[in-house]
Amino acid sequence: MEDSLPTVLLPGEAEAVVQALRGFQLQDVGDQGWHRQHEYIEKLNMQAILSASSGYEQLLTELLVNYAKIPTLIEELITVEIWKQKIFPILCRLEDFKPKSTFPIYLVVRHEASIINLFETVFFHKEICESAEDTILDLIDYTHRKLTPIAAQSASGKIQGEQKLQPENLATPSSMQELKQQAEAMEFDIALKALSVFRFISGQVDSLPVSAVTRMLNTHNFPCLLVELVEHCPWSRLEEGKLKKFENGTWYVVPDEDRVKMTKLDGQVWIALYNLLLSSECQRKYNFNNFNKSQLLKLRAFLTDVLIDQLPNLVEMQRFLSHLAMTDPVQPKKDLILEQVPVIRDRIIKENSGKWQAIAKHQVINIFSPSQEELKSQACRWAQTYNLDVMEALVPDKPKCALCGSEATKRCSRCRNEWYCRRECQVQHWQKHKKACNLMADALKKIQEFGKIQSQPVN
Repeated sequence: MEDSLPTVLLPGEAEAVVQALRGFQLQDVGDQGWHRQHEYIEKLNMQAILSASSGYEQLLTELLVNYAKIPTLIEELITVEIWKQKIFPILCRLEDFKPKSTFPIYLVVRHEASIINLFETVFFHKEICESAEDTILDLIDYTHRKLTPIAAQSASGKIQGEQKLQPENLATPSSMQELKQQAEAMEFDIALKALSVFRFISGQVDSLPVSAVTRMLNTHNFPCLLVELVEHCPWSRLEEGKLKKFENGTWYVVPDEDRVKMTKLDGQVWIALYNLLLSSECQRKYNFNNFNKSQLLKLRAFLTDVLIDQLPNLVEMQRFLSHLAMTDPVQPKKDLILEQVPVIRDRIIKENSGKWQAIAKHQVINIFSPSQEELKSQACRWAQTYNLDVMEALVPDKPKCALCGSEATKRCSRCRNEWYCRRECQVQHWQKHKKACNLMADALKKIQEFGKIQSQPVN
């Protein structure tokens, strides 16, 4: 059909790609086989979004479940998280490491975002969550590691998700430091994707292993962490008297008429709280001590009529909190069970402890110093992966002007990442936008930048 959405993978191709997914050792991250898998995950990511938008996502869900690939992807997610924490800082400190292009390293840095993006789309389905089996504990711990820093930073008044980068060519001697700053800015978006994934997990409490519920409630005390996110709202800030909110990977000015409108991120937190606090299993296991009770009761100040009108189920939470305010703390009932613990992160760190420097040197020599021909080949392959028809289909409906927040119809022709309602807004916003416009950013939106970087002559 002419009006159908573009397809990234045909059914047979999707099955072959899913079947080929596998785990990688830390020292192999970034090699040829790993790059092939990153390409597979990006294609699955785009296909999942396209399928979800058209209401036909059963095939990909069934493939991931039937071939038991969710545990594989969770391990891959944690592996690249450890790489970014342990190996990447060493690469950034190496003074004699001046790669011809940072594109291969950027793909590794981006890999974590690619997987969590895929999870954000597919974890909506109950069978995906159940197919994670015991590795759901590792994913719960991962989401906690991502959300705790943004809650703490927001409470301290630190601005989130800002990219403090200079508009220099990424092949300069300082390119690794610039890439490090870019990775730090990317962490904020990853954390917000992790929030969405946790919301889906919290909605499957009855299907999760018993240890998963205990871990969410008592080991990590997610209810109180979510209260902090409601209280400090990291994705919202005032700047020069204007309210800005973070959505779809960027900050935008909120029009006055939309100031009380709930964003997707606001909704994720409230739904996660609803799932945890209103579940009979969670109420039985959660420790409603004086501290936890006082934190939860802070939510009553935010449960306004305007909020409840937008999410009517919150009236049940309002009743629950009113009842909680009138009751004395009760110790949770303890079950005599052999509790499981997450093992992936501890195992990877234990296997590679004391080897971080050696792994970094191995990757500098054997992985991150490709020839110019190899770089051009990579750029060509990635340009084919991100075909323009698919990229257009992934753009959110009704984009907003980066300056005034009105509905936008014009896009920056250079980076194709920012939208404007009129030429005047684009001109006024240029001084702020021009730095980001010169940098390689999200691979889905800026594949043309990749091509420019790869085609630069070697000095």
